[in-house]
Amino acid sequence: MNSEKIEKMVEAAKLYHLMDFSQMEVAKKLGVSRPTVSKILQQAKEEGIVEIKIMDPSENCRMLGEELEERFGLKKAIVVSVPLYEENVVKQAIGKVAADYVSSIVKDGDIIGITWGTTMYQVAMHLKHKSVRDVKIVQLKGGVSHSQNKTYASEALNLFEKAFDAMLYHLPLPAIVDHVVVKQAIDADRHIRKLLTLGKEANIAIYTVGVPQNDSLLFQLGYFTDEDEKVISEHAVGDIASRFFDKDGHICNTDLNARTIGVELEDLKNKEQSILVAGGLKKVDGIRGAIKSKMSNVLITDANTAKILLNKET
Repeated sequence: MNSEKIEKMVEAAKLYHLMDFSQMEVAKKLGVSRPTVSKILQQAKEEGIVEIKIMDPSENCRMLGEELEERFGLKKAIVVSVPLYEENVVKQAIGKVAADYVSSIVKDGDIIGITWGTTMYQVAMHLKHKSVRDVKIVQLKGGVSHSQNKTYASEALNLFEKAFDAMLYHLPLPAIVDHVVVKQAIDADRHIRKLLTLGKEANIAIYTVGVPQNDSLLFQLGYFTDEDEKVISEHAVGDIASRFFDKDGHICNTDLNARTIGVELEDLKNKEQSILVAGGLKKVDGIRGAIKSKMSNVLITDANTAKILLNKET
């Protein structure tokens, strides 16, 4: 092929593909007919001068999910492409996908344990009704009674109950008490023990990971002593169900843990589906600690978080 023909082919391709000229506009520019331009563009593809590549975000997310599964030994990893990496946008996107996943796996007789918070509320908001029988929904951690910030505990539980025509079991207690003896007295109550046992027996657990920062809700409510805060700030990478853990997934404050009411982190490792729904830069270390320690066997996150998790392992 002579150089003049190649030059015309390259010029036509640049005008059409890079500058968004129509074929008629390219024809006028080159002084040829529109059918001729069509032939030139087709030939440019056949000769390898033009390569058309379609980037499918869902395909990239699928590959990220598979890599997370392989790298961390997860049962399932679902990665979501989000249009904007802002906290509320990420929560809404992963919440919707998490709701679809939960609906797809729920079956008759399941016991579903859930925590509370804005991420869990997004999951609950996007649940669709599914006709299943004898499903139980149990609250996995205690709540807060004097917060001005909305925790969406009741709202999330009620939406789960409605979606699966389920029996609902609230845990009407604070997440953390002041003294170990109070916790021991609570554990001794047979009604509360029944609720805690139900959470332990849940075959599906769905939860998020908190960020151990001074502006987080648990810090603001005054649950922690100065010593608690010191240990958390020095060692914790996150909390699940108000239980703070380090980078290896180990409890980092045993005294505080002994005053915490709800599911134990070790119990999450024995679930058929232990589903962590979390995303965003601030939660990366907490997510990593949870999945590396096998606390979670299912991860639902966003693409940017997935890439950071994988990069940390290389």
